[in-house]
Amino acid sequence: MRHTARSKPAASIDALRRFREASPAPPQATALQIAPPRSGRGSVRSVLPDWPAGTVTILATATAGEPPHAIPVSAALRAGPRRAVIALASTRGSLARLRADPRVSLTIVCEDTSVTAYGRARVVDGAALVEGVVAVEIEVDRVQDHNRPTFAIESAVRWRWTDPDAERRDAEVRAALARLVARGY
Repeated sequence: MRHTARSKPAASIDALRRFREASPAPPQATALQIAPPRSGRGSVRSVLPDWPAGTVTILATATAGEPPHAIPVSAALRAGPRRAVIALASTRGSLARLRADPRVSLTIVCEDTSVTAYGRARVVDGAALVEGVVAVEIEVDRVQDHNRPTFAIESAVRWRWTDPDAERRDAEVRAALARLVARGY
């Protein structure tokens, strides 16, 4: 008899429940770290690379018991060798998730660059960039370099605003983020 997810026999469900209850809980991580690369694949960089303004980055947030949640972020800047700042709308679910669990990753893919920065995020106090948008600092623990000699990243994701008001607001947000970084917040 073939079983589907909806018609699993009770014995299988009970066995799965017993297995989960007998399994040790996963260790609690205090900081997200990655293992060193194996067999020459990838490398760990000591600092964040530079990337062009307007590069679409991908922010992933963590929630206990849930898969990572990833969103594109159009306003992200390098704020130092091991720091990045991003702008998020105060209504974003990712903002609530990083407040509950600060472990994040920020993936940056643009010409000749493909890295993921792992670290901890915090909302920068008193840093409302424009109404409804806050600054988030990412303190980077590790940077995984995904570049390989077998391929080349020729360009970043191509995107454009289709709404003039949204385009103007994005420019204001990125300018405010740049001023924040220049001040050293």
